[in-house]
Amino acid sequence: MGMNDDAWECLFAKYNILEKIDSKGQYTISADQIREFREPRLMTKFDHKVNLPTIFQQNDLAILPITRGEYVISSFSAYKDFEEPEQDVKKIFIPPYLQSLVPQFLVSESIALNCASACGVLGDFLEDEDLLPTVNGRMSSGYFRFNINTKHGMQSVNVGNSQIEIDAAYEGIDCLSLFEAKHDLADDFLVRQLYYPFRVWSQRVTKEVKPIFLVFSNGIFNLYQYRFEAPGIYNSLHLVKQKNYIISTSITLTDIENLLRTVRLVNEPKISFPQADRMSRIVNLMELLNEKDMTKQEITSEYAFDERQTNYYTDAGRYLGLLSKGNNKDGEIYFFLSALGNYIMTLDYRSRQLAIAKQILEHQVFNQTLKIHLTCGEMPDRQAVMQIMKNSNLYNLEADSTYYRRAYTVIGWVNWILDTIDDL
Repeated sequence: MGMNDDAWECLFAKYNILEKIDSKGQYTISADQIREFREPRLMTKFDHKVNLPTIFQQNDLAILPITRGEYVISSFSAYKDFEEPEQDVKKIFIPPYLQSLVPQFLVSESIALNCASACGVLGDFLEDEDLLPTVNGRMSSGYFRFNINTKHGMQSVNVGNSQIEIDAAYEGIDCLSLFEAKHDLADDFLVRQLYYPFRVWSQRVTKEVKPIFLVFSNGIFNLYQYRFEAPGIYNSLHLVKQKNYIISTSITLTDIENLLRTVRLVNEPKISFPQADRMSRIVNLMELLNEKDMTKQEITSEYAFDERQTNYYTDAGRYLGLLSKGNNKDGEIYFFLSALGNYIMTLDYRSRQLAIAKQILEHQVFNQTLKIHLTCGEMPDRQAVMQIMKNSNLYNLEADSTYYRRAYTVIGWVNWILDTIDDL
């Protein structure tokens, strides 16, 4: 168990929190109570459901801030799954005179938002060319009350001068759009990140307030616009629209064909063949590790993975020679970019994509699968991919059921390579 898990177990035992939730529906806990065991800011920030401490997950609980020094715990429906992104992707271009705004340097939410604005993404998505940046940063919530779904039915929560944070706000003639931006590719989000700012600014302006979620990684921007149908109800949000934008790679089909022709195949490493279908998440993990080395626990808690997924995706990065692992002075496993991974992250966007594609195509199974796709004009089916895998001397794969699951990874990574091509 992690330190958060241990500390919350102690708090729940000391204050009989489960019993009080059972009898009253919720429990209010102060920052001072939490501080008896661990720093509150480390104990209360759970951007994704999978980040919640074990005792919360076991009892279907969540936690929300209500003042600067108080939090409420209940069986809140506090999170929402992202809808599956649309298939269509719109190509965008960074203005050529901007030398400081290049894809490999989009390392923070604020820079990504600046890039989205400069490339015309925000104007296109919000259908307003007269947008101006206005408020951002931390501020007080003021006072408001809302209802939220729980296992015990709808419950009322009072918020008084809690702290909120807005990554960016863009105001046009008719609307104020409030942005929450994330650099990690997760399956869900904490509705509070949209709802509290929405409630605050709905009281301060007369025009419509639009809550927008922006997820960015590896030159791709996914935007989600939501609406709270009943402003007083936390769970009343519905997706209004979703669009995707990608910075042009200038990669052609010829570039990929040249890679296929010139790449030298390598012997399969003694690492389990990957079960990590989304290559985009491996690249995103490289972006995060480019900022700092991370322990296995940090990746699990900060990146909206469960422990099994952390193993799958870090193993996949190691399989490609992009990540390495070691043990820190406390004996914890940690992960860092390999020398090759570090080099790739210094490259310009186009070269980076091609370098990652090269690492994939050095492995026979991906190389042959892509060749068949380009020759036949369509992806080989799962059975054909499994046969290629069985002929590729993969490490530690035996059962047909395992080959069948891992075939998803082969198809997913080959599709990722195809998606880097601008002219398809």
